[in-house]
Amino acid sequence: MNKEIESAEKGSQIDENKLPFYKPQGNEVALFEYAWRNHLPVLIKGPTGCGKTRFIQYMAARLSQSMYTVACHDDLTAADLVGRHLIGSEGTYWNDGPLTRAVREGAICYLDEVVEARKDTTVVLHPLTDDRRILPLERTGETLKAPDNFMLVVSYNPGYQNLLKGMKPSTRQRFLAMTFDFPDAELEQEILIGETGIDKELAKNLVQLAAALRALKDHDLEEAASTRLLVYAATLIKDGFPVVEACRAALVEPLTDENETIDALMEVVNACF
Repeated sequence: MNKEIESAEKGSQIDENKLPFYKPQGNEVALFEYAWRNHLPVLIKGPTGCGKTRFIQYMAARLSQSMYTVACHDDLTAADLVGRHLIGSEGTYWNDGPLTRAVREGAICYLDEVVEARKDTTVVLHPLTDDRRILPLERTGETLKAPDNFMLVVSYNPGYQNLLKGMKPSTRQRFLAMTFDFPDAELEQEILIGETGIDKELAKNLVQLAAALRALKDHDLEEAASTRLLVYAATLIKDGFPVVEACRAALVEPLTDENETIDALMEVVNACF
């Protein structure tokens, strides 16, 4: 086994208190470690704010790995990922993109909301997601071989998918995949307590409020109240901000711009508090 992988596996035994805060929902930690050991790319699906990015940060720290994060968008090009020639004071020079740096260094490269990138951009990932594990740099003539501790991870929110923004089947089938969702009530309470230090009763009330708001998704709301927003609300309340106003700022206003919908959601908040 590669010495760097052996070292990272030993690192997985470090004190959990030194890692980014994360509460597993299932077997995702073990699956990720198996994927990393066996040089397999991973795709994570789940709604906004359910913990996808935190999970990757946790796993990078657990495996003692560096991590490069790319927030994908419509204008993301292959050059943004791989690199490009730039002009400096001493002439033209090559500047690696985050994907190339991750390959050279043996790091985790995480592409967040990968479906936001153009399909002709994500094709550059293909040689890294099969048994070749290479990254051709056409503009420099290099072909980089990914080291054992390089890993490619991508994520997206299936709720945003449509005919124009979907992952090509030929790309999606190159990854192991795992689905994330919002935690169950008991686990979500533990997350709020662990993240913010609020008391159990307040955590329980906030989680019940989130459940009530999530029940409205697909009726009055495009997106559900996320665990991330719950943490925001709990943070405000912990610091002394009024409970109802904290819920308005963190759990209601981010979900809609419609005044009538805001008023309806505030009725739910007032019923819970």
